[in-house]
Amino acid sequence: MPTTHRPGLVVLISGLGRNLQAIIHAHQQGRLPAELRAVICNRRDAQGAQFARNAGIPTRILPAEKGENRDEYDTRLAALIDEYQPDIIALAGFMRILSSGFVQQFSGKLVNIHPSLLPRYRGLDAHRKVIANGDPRHGASVHFVTEDLDAGPVLLQGSIEVAAGETPEGLAEKLMRKVETRIYPQALTWIASGRASLREGRIEFDGQALEAPIHEDCTEKTVE
Repeated sequence: MPTTHRPGLVVLISGLGRNLQAIIHAHQQGRLPAELRAVICNRRDAQGAQFARNAGIPTRILPAEKGENRDEYDTRLAALIDEYQPDIIALAGFMRILSSGFVQQFSGKLVNIHPSLLPRYRGLDAHRKVIANGDPRHGASVHFVTEDLDAGPVLLQGSIEVAAGETPEGLAEKLMRKVETRIYPQALTWIASGRASLREGRIEFDGQALEAPIHEDCTEKTVE
């Protein structure tokens, strides 16, 4: 059942932060019932960090140190996240593979958006693979994060038609504009409101086990 509690949300980014902007926009409009506690970025030059500052959100930069391995970085990252005690941690273009220990520590709280219709095209180069394989549709998936890369349970997917003559760059831009920035705030709203959660490795939605990802056709839709 939906809850009146406003859970804490921390967003992790690495670059432009376009999904972050969509999340902030949904929050400012009152559509995302969460307390946006912090944005954490692993790159000093990321434009998304400045956008978060301009929105008045506490923004922390945590670059990797020279010679630091993944576990060492993730230990520092986890300590920084713990300062904000979030209920939800949203990966929004956070370009680091997380260690098993980190994922285990925040199990059930970590959410990611991946630019493919999972389980197809895990990892990189999804847009190029869609075109190379002649797929008629391309999409994005919001999923809970598990130790296996891009393999966690999927809550929501959105898709668009792949037009003739698409380029990977053009398709990536269209997917971001029509799908990713639309479905990520929606999925986070369901989680923040208590409609969706991860329990014993499976997603529950409105109190029932979710047998397949919710799907939205975003072909003609764009975030305002």
